[in-house]
Amino acid sequence: MVEEIDLRTPGGHSGVTPSMVSGWELGRHTTSIGHRATLCAIYELPPDALFAHQDHKLTQRSTLKLLAGFPSLQQALLATVQGARECLVVMGSRSRDADYLAAIEMALTERPALIHYRVLFGLPHHQVLHEHLLRLLRLRDPADRSLGVKTLHVGLIDDVAAPERFFCASERQAVVPIPSLTSHEAFDSGIALGALEAARLLDHGRQAYAAARKVETAQDVEVLDVLRKGGAPA
Repeated sequence: MVEEIDLRTPGGHSGVTPSMVSGWELGRHTTSIGHRATLCAIYELPPDALFAHQDHKLTQRSTLKLLAGFPSLQQALLATVQGARECLVVMGSRSRDADYLAAIEMALTERPALIHYRVLFGLPHHQVLHEHLLRLLRLRDPADRSLGVKTLHVGLIDDVAAPERFFCASERQAVVPIPSLTSHEAFDSGIALGALEAARLLDHGRQAYAAARKVETAQDVEVLDVLRKGGAPA
């Protein structure tokens, strides 16, 4: 199956592995839209026939909660980070809440086996995030495999046409910031999601990292410009 997918991929290499296909078949991971189209072409079957086992749980129940205000949003973000035990995915380039970033660093310090993905969409907007990236790389070496797996993944999506997205997800829950309900200048609202939705966002983050330019040395971070110089974190 991997060979067949590669044959149908421009350049001849899809990045799909036998273990990924196994995860799709068993419903442990979610097949991305691009690979779904390829598999539908291979099997000559519609998506509903091939991927219902991955999607049916989301249609059965959904755990959503509106976070209407910065205190609620911050509390949910911190709870997501502090509750992560296996995987923590953070997406976006606008983070500037020092407490939230410090909580991520503390989680990586206290739980060496916690696998962390940080995917940026464009350059960091604030100096506090730039400094956070450097601290992550002082805490963890992305090249280290002493625990058998890579535990820090930092990447940047350079494609300006790619839609910017923001979320924080663990294996237990997730938070997706949304445009403010009160201000055009801030991100102070969001949606809290349960474990089912969070699992899908973890796959989303892994796939985004796979497509990202890797930023995994201090030198890689140092050359990243900061879009908004100065200003206090909010």
